[in-house]
Amino acid sequence: MSEGAIQRRRVSATEGILACVVLLYCVMVAAVNPAFLSVETLFDIVRSSSTAVIVGMGLLLVMLSGGIDVSFMSIALFGSYVAAYLMIRLKIDSLAFAFAVSIGLGTTLGLVNALLVNWLNLPPFIITLGTQNLFHGVMTTFISDKTFGAGVMPSVLSKFGSATLFTLKTRQGVMGLTVAVIPMCLSILLTWFIVYRTMTGRGVVAMGNSPESARRAGFNLLKLRLFTYGYIGALAAVMGVVYISQVNAVYPNKLVGNELMIIAGAVIGGVKDTGGRGKILGVILGIAIIYLLNSTLIFLGLSSSWNNFFVGTLLVASVAVTSWQNRRKNRKNLLFME
Repeated sequence: MSEGAIQRRRVSATEGILACVVLLYCVMVAAVNPAFLSVETLFDIVRSSSTAVIVGMGLLLVMLSGGIDVSFMSIALFGSYVAAYLMIRLKIDSLAFAFAVSIGLGTTLGLVNALLVNWLNLPPFIITLGTQNLFHGVMTTFISDKTFGAGVMPSVLSKFGSATLFTLKTRQGVMGLTVAVIPMCLSILLTWFIVYRTMTGRGVVAMGNSPESARRAGFNLLKLRLFTYGYIGALAAVMGVVYISQVNAVYPNKLVGNELMIIAGAVIGGVKDTGGRGKILGVILGIAIIYLLNSTLIFLGLSSSWNNFFVGTLLVASVAVTSWQNRRKNRKNLLFME
């Protein structure tokens, strides 16, 4: 049975455990503070995690290929900052322009990562760690390092960031579901289609399991890397525009440094760090847990410092469970690890 068929067949133990953790945690928080069970809290968590899920779909594809990218937040900042900068300088008030400029730049920077990974034949972590600082340095040195606040932000971005799909009347007032769920859902559907319905998706998974086997099967490894890193660059660019629209400002030093939490969410969600295994649902649940913890500690009367403790605990537990499952599988197949 193929790897793709196996992944479609299973709702793995990881996803089941994560779903139970989310449910039990919500029950615990609600028992301590009933105010947690509100539409306001739900909409707030969706709003805060929507940007992470968008770029998390691109990260899933890169990790399935056996790579890693720690520069995607720098790419998100680069694309969205330049888009907003041009809109302010040229007095362009177009949402399509913002996304087009940001996606174009994000895809280009992603392709740069892919070429460096392929040509230098160095670990992707080292290369993208270098380009993370390179991209950010190019932006702040040669473009601008100014902060653009709400007073000068293009009105179309402000309207997009505050727009809602629908509103509900609650005890706290009128609450709305952010329009950011549209690009989030589109990124999920597009990633699902690529992974499960295209030959490129099969090639990405094959390369993650064994680059040499994928090459012998007829897949062009350079083209696969160009696609995966270009894809995460494009989604990072979309995420950047959504983010600056939500905060209604552009900061030259924001976003960069937050990539490790999204990578942690992917690993917690069961994405194998060496490639070849990972699921969309797992990434969503992993990211959801992190943002759920970040948004609800106040209901438990805990400081934000506990967030790192809980996330770290989940990450270590996830890695330990994955390692145990691999060892068990290897023993079953009479393969022994050192």
